[in-house]
Amino acid sequence: MGNCCCCRSSADPKTKYGNIHGYPVYKTEINTDVIRAPTTHAPASKLPKPIHPVIQTPVTPTRPKIVVGVYKYEARDSQDLSFDKGDRMEVLDESDQDWLFVEHLITGHKGFIPGNFVAPELSVESEDWFFENISRKEAEKLLLGDESQPRGTFLIRPSEHNPNGYSLSVKDWEVHRGYHVKHYKIKPLDNGGFYISTNKTYESLPELVLAYSKNALGLCHVLSKPCRKPEPTMWDLAPTYRDKWEISRDEIQLLRRLGRGNFGEVFFGKWKNQYEVAVKTLREGTMSTQAFLQEAAIMKKFRHKRLVALYGICSEQEPVYIVQEYMSKGSLLDFLRKDEGKLLEFEDLIYIAFQVASGMEYLESKQLIHRDLAARNVLIGENNIAKICDFGLARVIEDNEYCPKQGSRFPVKWTAPEAIVYGKFSIKSDVWSYGILLMELFTYGQVPYPGMHGREVIELVEQGYRMPKPTSHNLPDEIYQIMLKCWDTIAEARPTFEFLTHYFERFNVTSEVPYREVPD
Repeated sequence: MGNCCCCRSSADPKTKYGNIHGYPVYKTEINTDVIRAPTTHAPASKLPKPIHPVIQTPVTPTRPKIVVGVYKYEARDSQDLSFDKGDRMEVLDESDQDWLFVEHLITGHKGFIPGNFVAPELSVESEDWFFENISRKEAEKLLLGDESQPRGTFLIRPSEHNPNGYSLSVKDWEVHRGYHVKHYKIKPLDNGGFYISTNKTYESLPELVLAYSKNALGLCHVLSKPCRKPEPTMWDLAPTYRDKWEISRDEIQLLRRLGRGNFGEVFFGKWKNQYEVAVKTLREGTMSTQAFLQEAAIMKKFRHKRLVALYGICSEQEPVYIVQEYMSKGSLLDFLRKDEGKLLEFEDLIYIAFQVASGMEYLESKQLIHRDLAARNVLIGENNIAKICDFGLARVIEDNEYCPKQGSRFPVKWTAPEAIVYGKFSIKSDVWSYGILLMELFTYGQVPYPGMHGREVIELVEQGYRMPKPTSHNLPDEIYQIMLKCWDTIAEARPTFEFLTHYFERFNVTSEVPYREVPD
């Protein structure tokens, strides 16, 4: 009986793969090493002591994570790595999602790369036609904003209402409508795969795109080419500055004055004579450098495509520089008052209102208060992209304009009554300010409460006065009603920025026949 373990048939699925102390060692089905005792009738005392089986734990090799370039990137300092669109890289360290440490699989060079410039290899995110984290209205702007993009230009984005589904947005043209965008639901199947029409199902999104690129199959037009992707925001000047605030002043070149703000001048400049930046120079005594650094450490953590990127400061001598993302068309207030801004159509104004609400919704979700939301603190870039700036900066400004107990320069026309009287700033006081910003926006930069001074505004608002609907501009009643809701005396009764975002994102959107075009 003692030798039964070794009396197996020749069909035993074991493989001899070595010897230990001269005895054959076999690999079993369960990955256990069994050392077979010699087949001899020698006395037990003469036999060697048995060797206990060695249990080997199977090791599953870790597959390297490969990312592919979605955009071209040029290295900016000694720590990062250049790559072209389509280049493959192995991720060596992804502890910082903003800056991945990788090895380029062609050159063998190692370095940091911006995480939002790449996507996992063979993922849907790596496809030219896939746009992550954009809304229906943003899709329309991307498709219609570039006149060189032909009919049938398209993109696919995650559905806003179906967590497992997607939306297909296609540029179309009709005689009575001109160029416009149609949207289709891409629904998931229970067992995997997708469909737009129930009689045509596909195992993957690339397979679906390929099919509709050959035949419209009921869509408004055959899919012709992916929409052009805008380059993502760089949140840091370079990986060197991802945790570093102080920028050497000799790396910043001030090239052209853009204007004068409440606390100093604003310049267009370049970092290392190559990369565009905006630079705010702060008057001496405007703020405590230490206080700003504490505030900036908070501001640096909040990153959203509707917030201006803050790069750092030059604080070792006066005047202090605040270095941030450059927006080519300046402040929303100045833009609205210029010829180009005056040509904005109603749909453009709705889009700007949506973008500002979206940025504020993000701050709302992070429980961060702006305290000085106004058209002067919203910047405009190409294609009417709007971004909020100076969020949180009002907390560290040492100036009468931001001290209601001292000053006539306090921006009372934008400030909620409870913030003026009691100093109670909240996200709901920001909602009040957003209502004032809407009035600035839809009147193309008109000063709020025209003809009134600050003290008069405070007294009238306390008595229940609200700005009337402007007669000189074609403002729809429903938008004016939204303004009045933002100016509710009871702060808790004011709408959330989440509501305001969805309101302007959906404003004036009509649905069509379900298969031809459907809301997300």
